[in-house]
Amino acid sequence: MQQKIRFQIEGMTCQACASRIEKVLNKKDFVESAGVNFASEEAQVTFDDSKTSVADIAKIIEKTGYGAKEKTEDTLPQPEAEQHIGWRLWLLLAINIPFLIGMAGMMIGRHDWMIPPLWQFVLASVVQLWLAIPFYKSAWASIKGGLANMDVLVTIGTVSIYLYSVYMLFFSPHAAHGMAHVYFEVGVMVIGFVSLGKFLEHRTKKSSLNSLGLLLKLTPTQVNVQRNGEWKQLPIDQVQIGDLIRANHGERIAADGVIESGSGWADESHLTGESNPEEKKAGGKVLAGALMTEGSVVYRATQLGSQTLLGDMMNALSEAQGSKAPIARVADKAAAVFVPTVVGIALLTFIVTWLIKSDWTVALMHAVAVLVIACPCALGLATPAAIMVGMGKAVKHGIWFKDAAAMEEAAHVDAVVLDKTGTLTEGKPQVAAVYCVPDSGFDEDALYRIAAAVEQNAAHPLARAIVSAAQTRSLEIPTAQNAQTVVGAGITAEVEGVGLVKAGKAEFAELALPKFSDGVWDIASIVAVSVDNKPIGAFALADALKADTAEAIGRLKKHNIDVYIMSGDNQGTVEYVAKQLGITHAFGNMSPRDKAAEVQKLKAAGKTVAMVGDGINDAPALAAANVSFAMKGGADVAEHTASATLMQHSVNQLADALLVSQATLKNIKQNLFFAFFYNILGIPLAALGFLNPVIAGAAMAASSVSVLGNALRLKRVNIE
Repeated sequence: MQQKIRFQIEGMTCQACASRIEKVLNKKDFVESAGVNFASEEAQVTFDDSKTSVADIAKIIEKTGYGAKEKTEDTLPQPEAEQHIGWRLWLLLAINIPFLIGMAGMMIGRHDWMIPPLWQFVLASVVQLWLAIPFYKSAWASIKGGLANMDVLVTIGTVSIYLYSVYMLFFSPHAAHGMAHVYFEVGVMVIGFVSLGKFLEHRTKKSSLNSLGLLLKLTPTQVNVQRNGEWKQLPIDQVQIGDLIRANHGERIAADGVIESGSGWADESHLTGESNPEEKKAGGKVLAGALMTEGSVVYRATQLGSQTLLGDMMNALSEAQGSKAPIARVADKAAAVFVPTVVGIALLTFIVTWLIKSDWTVALMHAVAVLVIACPCALGLATPAAIMVGMGKAVKHGIWFKDAAAMEEAAHVDAVVLDKTGTLTEGKPQVAAVYCVPDSGFDEDALYRIAAAVEQNAAHPLARAIVSAAQTRSLEIPTAQNAQTVVGAGITAEVEGVGLVKAGKAEFAELALPKFSDGVWDIASIVAVSVDNKPIGAFALADALKADTAEAIGRLKKHNIDVYIMSGDNQGTVEYVAKQLGITHAFGNMSPRDKAAEVQKLKAAGKTVAMVGDGINDAPALAAANVSFAMKGGADVAEHTASATLMQHSVNQLADALLVSQATLKNIKQNLFFAFFYNILGIPLAALGFLNPVIAGAAMAASSVSVLGNALRLKRVNIE
């Protein structure tokens, strides 16, 4: 049986490490697929659990030189410890200071600013023989695993320049005359810059890139729980299902639950993307992480930790951020051969420069610069860094993508297929128009009062809509007696002070409707009303458009995305809704099979199709589309089939999802361009001697941080 497992990987230093683990795992016959995300430091493996175990896969990863810890959905992701500069990096930076001063002096002709060669040797030895040991360990583990990583390049370059300087200081013919040319500062500063770059990269990956840290802060660590009739302040991990918990104004909800007492307003935007607070009162539901903006409630915990909607979202986000987008394959292929290629270029640079310059010192400096300037990390981070930020931005807008591939595909969408009921419309009838029979003696308010008096005795959705409309108007509804339902026709009752009232189909109330110019009467459900068998008016009830539907359709059109309506409702109803929204492609009377077939036709015509639905009948079309979106709380099969889930029943969230995806893909392409351009430009400049190793080291360290910085710009991208 196929099983999917996730591992947190420890010890990776660049994309080559991730590629190595992937290569080893994918060679195993019991592994269907394996992907390793360098940015999230996570591996996702699908394997046959009848042939191997999770522990065995972890051992395989460990044999490649990396740590592997299984990640499960039973517990929420843990908050990352704040990243601080360790003593090793502080000491390394301190040793760099005298060399930095000396380098600055040399740039302005003050060579006396550089410390004496023997002191250079001592400090450089501390760095190369002690502080650089993590580089050597990583490089050796990588070589043993059969693939060279970035640390191999740094090790070869800095050790070469250190040994050369030692030779020149103690053993060269010039050493006795004090004329030896040493370059201890190169190794020290390269190790310093690269170490600082690694720290900044790691801190950015663990904090700024990942939105999980912000979500973790939404759950309170201490809560007020009722135990044995008393309220006690307890840690969140001591709360049990069934406990009564109190949340006051300004506090966050600790668990999913049902309100027992109290009332107030709660901000649930962390889950829904909707900024307007929700009213909460007895019998209603509360969700973990919600902020009580007003009032106070006591609720009974029904779900805790990873079982809450917040926990489910956090696990879904963690898994999605750890997945790999198809566009990442470009960088993966380059990273897999990157280090050996760079070593070859460096060796060729050394030979050619030596032959041309007849100076092996210059040749060595050029070769080391090539080794140090090369950076597979920027390539490895280009895609996953943007995906992590993009996923976080999507979640902030109430959108849960299943994986990175779905987000990338969503960025290409140029055609959207929408169901009508529950997607474009509210999914419940509302009074759309009212007709009062001339000279009947009853105006519109009277018609509402009389109809509501009778319909409040019925359970039909149309009846409830009329009663609700009358209540909204604050009308006094008279008493009705002897209510009787006529199956398939309507309802009758004696209304106090009015007479015998009938409400139902037009023929039941003996009403002949005139021809209306308003098209809603042609597609609406009609409820006619008569008093003592004389018709007095009628209501046209239709499924109203959601408040933000027109705005959402406008946003999609603005970005050149074609919109199609496909519904099981009659063609007239669908065309009426389409006309209101300015949609030219409207299809009614469609079965689930018809919808799926039409989606396939659009794909065959070259369209990249997104389908949105919330019902069981939408599942075939959702599966047929390039990328699909289900509404949270709709049919389970729809959510299971879809590529992403929209927390609100809103087409505006669909527009958000597509635009966030477009911005993310654009950011990925920018990152890849920068990473490739950096290496394509930097390596030749280093080989030709235009970059010394120190500058090359600083540039290499800056390249990864620059890619991460560009990815972080996604947080501020406007998707209107």
